[in-house]
Parts: sequence; C-alpha cells; structure tokens
Amino acid sequence: MEWFILLVIGLIAAAIGALVGLGGGIIIVPALLFLGGTALLAPVSPQLAVGTSSIILIITGLSSTLAYMKQKKVDYKLGLILFIGSAPGSIVGAYANKGLDMSQFSLYFGLFMVFMSFVLMFKNRAKPLLGSRGLPRTFTDNEGTHTYSIEPLTGTIISFIVGFLGGLFGIGGGSLMVPAMIMLFAVPPHVAVATSMLLIFLSGGVSSITHIALGNIEWMYAAALVPGAWFGAKLGAWLNARIASKTVVMLLRLILIFVGVRLIWQGIS
Repeated sequence: MEWFILLVIGLIAAAIGALVGLGGGIIIVPALLFLGGTALLAPVSPQLAVGTSSIILIITGLSSTLAYMKQKKVDYKLGLILFIGSAPGSIVGAYANKGLDMSQFSLYFGLFMVFMSFVLMFKNRAKPLLGSRGLPRTFTDNEGTHTYSIEPLTGTIISFIVGFLGGLFGIGGGSLMVPAMIMLFAVPPHVAVATSMLLIFLSGGVSSITHIALGNIEWMYAAALVPGAWFGAKLGAWLNARIASKTVVMLLRLILIFVGVRLIWQGIS
C-alpha cells in the first residue's frame, strides 16, 4: 500500500509540475510531510522530505525536458545562463535547510508560494521589467511569434536566488523561475515552463548531490516515487502543448495558492 501511495504521489506531482514548470517538488514535499506519521506513510523530517524530493526532481526534469525538446519549446541559451547562477545557489540552499524545523519550514514555504501567486496576478498589467535589454530572442508557436530578451547578469543573480530557494525547500525553484522569466524577460509561458524544467533537471542534480552527502535521502521512498514521476512528467508536457498560455498561468497561480495556504496553516497550527 505504501508503494502504491508513493507511486500515485509521484505521478500527480510530476504531471502538475511539468504542466506549469514547477518540477513536482511543491507537491511531493508537502505530501510526504502531511502523510508521514499517518497509517499511510512512516514519518519523515523536513530534511528527508526535501532531500528525497531533489532526487525526484532529476527524474521529472529529465522526462519532461525530453518531451519539451521534441516540441521545440526549450530555450537552451536562457537555460544555460540561469543554470550558472542556480547551481551554486542550490548547494547553499541545501546546506541552509539543516537549520529549519517543521513549523518554520511550512510557514516560510507557504508564505513564499502565496506571494508568488499574487505576483503572477499582475503579469499582464505591466511591461517586462527589463524592457528589451539583453540578448534578443524569438519564438513562434500556434499563438503567434513572440519576442523577448535575456539580460545575462540579472538572469544569473535571479537564478542564484531561485537555486537557493530550490535547495532550501526541495521544489526545484520553478515556482519562482517561471514567474521571473515571464515578468522580467517577457518569455512566453510555454517556453518559460519548458526551460524551467531543463533548469530543474540540472539544478536538481546539483542539489541532490549535496543532500546525498548530508544523508538526507529516504531511498525506499525515492524508488517508489520515481516510476510515477517519469510517466507523470510526460503526461504534464503533453497537456501543456494542448492548453493556452493564459490557462497555464492561471493553473500555476491556483496551485501556488492552494499549497501555500495549506502549508501556512500547518506551520501555525
């Protein structure tokens, strides 16, 4: 029964994560903490939940990135620029995770999720914060031709912060990186999601090495989550190709609010 529960969690988390570019950790970590200690799962600490999630992020990121590569939605240059900052950030975040207890973890994580959902509310009301500075890029899909630009220095700084939060919370950083790409660089939502999954795959690999070194992995849970995560990521990428950009952003906001409020309640109760 325990393996089946974890398989389903991995499938659902990866499908939603790949659909909106979050990687799935935003669901896996709360699920492990919420179900741990019940009749369904043995209890796990925040550190074990985050470390185990970092392993699943590699699988989810790789599976969905391969799917998005076939759809030609991944901006490799943008992904590389962001990875330069996110790699060291994820290592620092993984070490900083040692200092958080359960209530602090839930409260801060929840507040962060809700904050990002409100940031996305104003996405269409403002011009990209960095205008047209940086390296010009174009992308064409069934919604038309999109133009945007990459500002390398700002992108690297932002991605360091994202990598830190990803390593700290075990979420892959997509919950901040997707809104950042949309808000700062005017990246089309579908491209932002696809590129975020590439970044999650790369930074997840870096942070997982740190968590392995710290002994923060529950390997039996990881083994049960992996099959569901692999196929769930494929499903999420398939769904992403069939829905409009506005729908992707709306789903992202709803998921952030739902998970955020649940974690805040868990942190203060």
